[in-house]
Amino acid sequence: MADDYQTGFYFSLSFQGLSGDADAAFKEVSGINKELKVEEVGCGGENRFRYRLPNGTSFSNLVLKRGVSTAKSALLRWCVQTLDNGLSVAVTTRNIRLNLLNAKGQTCSSWTFNDAYPVKWSASDLNSQDNSILIESLEFAYSYFNLAGAAGAAR
Repeated sequence: MADDYQTGFYFSLSFQGLSGDADAAFKEVSGINKELKVEEVGCGGENRFRYRLPNGTSFSNLVLKRGVSTAKSALLRWCVQTLDNGLSVAVTTRNIRLNLLNAKGQTCSSWTFNDAYPVKWSASDLNSQDNSILIESLEFAYSYFNLAGAAGAAR
């Protein structure tokens, strides 16, 4: 029974068309959710209740956090190209794959975020009184995501 539960601290990331271990080392991933939106519609002549109808699925942005490095980064180049060109250049989308790993380093579950592109870059605050690593946050919009288990079956 205890083996049925997964831990959330051992994971790996990969970006379609980008290579480099430095670009896959993140300390935190958030924003993995989807929600079915509901629209309320009043019934003609009946004011006591409203119909609640499904109105499409929405997704949060995927947020990745890591320590700022001086290493050359293909991921950061992609982000800069997308964010700094003001849509004068076509936005390049990539699939982002997140693998949840077990203690042996084997994939237990994986998420594929399809047609992702960077929408925000930010850095943690600079504080001369604090002795901490500078953290950068990269935020990505995407069309949808798929979840697959260890056997590769979609959930």
